[in-house]
Amino acid sequence: MLDPYRVRRDFPILSKKVHGKQLVYFDNAATSQRPLQVVEAVESFYKSLNANIGRSVHELGLRATEAYEDSRKIVAAFIGAKPEELVFTKNTTESINLAAYSLLVSGLISRGDAIVVTRMEHHSNLLPWVRVAKLAGAELRVVDVDDEGRLRLDEYEKALSRGAKIVAVTHVSNVTGVVNPVKELCRLAHDAGAFCLVDGAQSTPHMRVDVKDIGADFFAFSGHKMLGPMGTGGLYIRGDLAERLEPPFPGGGAISLVSCAEDSCSAEWLHPPHKFEAGTPNVAGAVGLAKAVEYLRSVGMEDVEEHEKRLTAKLLEVLEGVGARIYGPRDMKDRLGVVSFNLDGLTPHEVASMLDLEGIAVRSGHHCALPLVKRLGSPMGTVRASLYLYNTPEEVEYFGAVLEKIKKLATG
Repeated sequence: MLDPYRVRRDFPILSKKVHGKQLVYFDNAATSQRPLQVVEAVESFYKSLNANIGRSVHELGLRATEAYEDSRKIVAAFIGAKPEELVFTKNTTESINLAAYSLLVSGLISRGDAIVVTRMEHHSNLLPWVRVAKLAGAELRVVDVDDEGRLRLDEYEKALSRGAKIVAVTHVSNVTGVVNPVKELCRLAHDAGAFCLVDGAQSTPHMRVDVKDIGADFFAFSGHKMLGPMGTGGLYIRGDLAERLEPPFPGGGAISLVSCAEDSCSAEWLHPPHKFEAGTPNVAGAVGLAKAVEYLRSVGMEDVEEHEKRLTAKLLEVLEGVGARIYGPRDMKDRLGVVSFNLDGLTPHEVASMLDLEGIAVRSGHHCALPLVKRLGSPMGTVRASLYLYNTPEEVEYFGAVLEKIKKLATG
């Protein structure tokens, strides 16, 4: 069983006081905190290994390249992928754009095709497909959700029935915590002849992920939400598909040969994943992300998920106790530890600001998922509390006590 009190010793920021109150960090869906082990790994790289990779035969260059590729092996194994199937990116947003534009420039999305998304998507898994659909002359289809934010599978199957080429769906909603049945969604997409991209930004930090078992063609995630450095992330591309794709961002480090005639130039790409990583990458970030993965593996992802589910069940009870309007399902088998709510008589930003004065960090607003928040009936947004492995039952109890105080202030 995970011991959050032991885990917290590795996170010095959690001992910080905000407005004179002990910090309670409930904004993990936006970004997680970093353990000392990650901070020290990044620092050590810059102190002892800093050099550009894949370009030099001197000692530092070779060792930096080795550290980068070793990090790729560690992170790829964490999601059940081969190293050559993992492209390092700076975040989930870049990963999804990379997938979308690779399909476009490779001619795998064209006029008359359909792109299927859902109403629960983060803007980062919606807007790239809006743009690519426009550029390709393709049709965009949006699958609706029910009143608790669950995907409507009947509408999903209907959307696949007429010429779908790519499905883009989140694994876990960043608003409601809903866990989508992505293995089934990918299977149905493949049966319809479509590729399937899974946005794993909110799942990879909190549950065991196996991209092969899911059956995804693409799987995107961010490092900064899973204890890693900001500016790190990854895109899994299924091996045979990666070989077929043209990289949308050409440049140095991605090619094996460039030749120019009098009036034209051409290039031959390196094999994946390197053809998708033009330019100098965030090598120190990759090293830090690998260390974050090692940290999570040492704790155990099954234990991380179990701990968060216990806390989330307690959090839902606390919110119900103060009369909050909760968005998303109550059944813990359908969700993870992202909980959106509102208090009557107060705007989301007012609640978040009052919580901040008591040392509690949450997010308020539309959470970059405006179509979903509107569908759930809260056009002004919601307050979002999101949990992680270092949060404790006492923090949830304190959160409830502060909400009770805020409610009394609001009602006079």
